[in-house]
Amino acid sequence: MEAFPSRLPVFTYLTVENAALYRAIMRSFVEARERFVLHLRPADVLRAVRENGLDATAVDAALQQLCAWGDLQSHLDTADVATVEEFYRPRFLYQLTPQGEAVERAVSVYVEALAQRGELQAAALGDIRTLLESVAQMLSRPELDDSAVHLALSALRARFDELTSQAQAFMGSLQRSIDLHGAGVASFLAYKQRLIDYLERFVGQLVIATADIAELLGHVDAAAARRLAESAGRREIADALDGEEADLRAAAARWEARIEGLRGWFIGRPGVPSQAEELRARARAAIPALLAAIASLHDRRFTRSDRAADLRTLARWFAEAPTDEDAHRLWRAAFGLASARHLFVDPEALAEREAAPVPASRSWLDAPPLRISPRLRATGRHARPGRPNDVIDRSREKALLLAHEDEEERALAEARARLATGRPARLSELGELTPLAFDMLLDWLGEALAAGGGETTSSDGSIAISLVPTNDGRVATVETPAGTFRGPDHLLTLRALAPEETAPGRHRTRAPEEVAPARHRATAPDEALPARHRATAPPGPAPARAAAERS
Repeated sequence: MEAFPSRLPVFTYLTVENAALYRAIMRSFVEARERFVLHLRPADVLRAVRENGLDATAVDAALQQLCAWGDLQSHLDTADVATVEEFYRPRFLYQLTPQGEAVERAVSVYVEALAQRGELQAAALGDIRTLLESVAQMLSRPELDDSAVHLALSALRARFDELTSQAQAFMGSLQRSIDLHGAGVASFLAYKQRLIDYLERFVGQLVIATADIAELLGHVDAAAARRLAESAGRREIADALDGEEADLRAAAARWEARIEGLRGWFIGRPGVPSQAEELRARARAAIPALLAAIASLHDRRFTRSDRAADLRTLARWFAEAPTDEDAHRLWRAAFGLASARHLFVDPEALAEREAAPVPASRSWLDAPPLRISPRLRATGRHARPGRPNDVIDRSREKALLLAHEDEEERALAEARARLATGRPARLSELGELTPLAFDMLLDWLGEALAAGGGETTSSDGSIAISLVPTNDGRVATVETPAGTFRGPDHLLTLRALAPEETAPGRHRTRAPEEVAPARHRATAPDEALPARHRATAPPGPAPARAAAERS
């Protein structure tokens, strides 16, 4: 293998003083080569770079210098010679050397790579899928056409290189766009929606195309890949002057490595995800990163304080401080490096403040110091951590709650037994009621009036209620310790429902015989509270309360 030269003079024209002139001349030769023009005369070069304001002498000198560096080569130009003087006057044709062309194309690729923003080419995925389908058809034939295989693999390689390079450039530019801090808010928000739609569309197409391409590549096993590589290698060295077996093996090895790289891009290995999966993951991760950048922009617009801006302002103040004393004073004011009288307040401290109050206008530096334990500075705590506090015994309070609940349960049962007899009774015949029984009666009357007539059930589904007006003009009076209830007399029927009569989804209030002693019941959180505070079905509307007249 030929040793790599330590000096490359063909790159010299890129760094010298007249680099712009040399670049313009070299570009004119590359453009002529793209038009299949092999040689240029100095006059042709002068016309190509005329906008730079150069004369023929400067162009001739630049051409000779490029020949000295090895970027161009010159040949005598004997065409269009009319006189002996013109024949003996040196005239040259110039053309690119392979080294000079390689340098200029490398520089062009470098400039284009810096300028391009990149893109996620969903169309390239479709082209790769189509080319792989044609390769699969070739493999199904007993003999391979070397020319067709080489053409298909070359197109596949070019399309795949374009896809990967563009995707890499796009993801890099995307990260730079997300990290922008000085972008305009309006333009960034508009760019955000287009970018999210673009990423979502590409991710969806990538998932579908990756599955199809992976299935096609699954038919290209090691033997098939070797067969394709040998066919493409034979076509590659077909025009070589002295093609040998070693050249064929080298070309076949290159093509086999490219096929394996294509497989690795779309088909992962155990424990190693494919490049397509990583690209999809990066594209999906860019969406929340973009949203986070938008949230940061929003915070900068609507939040009054910006920590970074505050620190920059503080740094500028430190830089502009006239003296060290001013800088120290600024440091103390900014970071609170002074005694804090509010750190620890106890009865002694309060008594001391009452005896010798410190006005708010006094400087912290002049105020009496606060003496604290050194442990606070070292550990952030006033006292040494010890054993945890004892668990407070709440058994007495729980017993009182249970006893109160039992008492209320008995009162509810007694009120229910007095009112829910199952027989019709006038309101005026109910007599004096306890406050609990009167509250229950008002709830049941409200539910009956809200039902608009007929028979209804209480909110908990345990009582059937029927309220019928008597229409005899009598006024019902119900005495309670809190006052007297008056209203038109009605015929009220309250009937306790059996469990099978209870409406679905409702529960029945426990009867007195179902109330077990407190020591035998489970102390569930709901049962540890009085009955009126437990979670039950909400009571129905009670218009009777609004109509009640208390005296």
